[in-house]
Amino acid sequence: MESGSRQVASKWLKQAVISRNSMVAGHIPATVRYSPAALGRMLRSYGSVVAKPIVGTGGAGVIFIGYSGGSYVCRRGTVTTHYASLPPLVRRIDAIRRGRGYMLQRRIQLAQIGGRPIDYRIKTVRRGNGWAVTAMVGRLARPGLMVTNLCQGGTQLSFAQGVRRSLPGQAVRIKRRQCLDLTGASRHQLELAFPGIDQLGFDIGLDRSGRPWILEVNTKPK
Repeated sequence: MESGSRQVASKWLKQAVISRNSMVAGHIPATVRYSPAALGRMLRSYGSVVAKPIVGTGGAGVIFIGYSGGSYVCRRGTVTTHYASLPPLVRRIDAIRRGRGYMLQRRIQLAQIGGRPIDYRIKTVRRGNGWAVTAMVGRLARPGLMVTNLCQGGTQLSFAQGVRRSLPGQAVRIKRRQCLDLTGASRHQLELAFPGIDQLGFDIGLDRSGRPWILEVNTKPK
């Protein structure tokens, strides 16, 4: 990245900006700022959420939280802990957060390959007066993990390989077009809000029905 390019660290702020586009907004999982009360509401509404730092990279600090049958489950990395009530779960989350701001996102049930979730990184860079897609790859989670980041041991696949293996019967070209349309509309919103950005990395998940979801946007993509 050029030293003069603009970076925007807050995931919350970037999501708020792209959600201004009505077409994009329908492909962003429900998201709220973390609080114990918000956690309870999100779990009652969706059953499963992802808690992530508002500022952070590489999947560090991400927590998967579920609620079913009156009990709670918290998973971080390969460690899964069960709780009979919300207060001890909140204490566990607070120990992980260490005072950092967090957001809660409805967990999307991603398409899988061999029981391992997969999502996609689409990287675009400014070239002259336009933008070019420089990478569009699948990231398959390491066995035993739920985060897909390559720095956490994920496996890189081509976009076509990922779609064919996780969503057999669905047309790769249609999924590619849907993802590129979403990133293009999002990029336009981000350019308006943050003049000077020249690189963007979009993390997009395809759920088990093939619907694309924008999970995160990076202004300093790896």
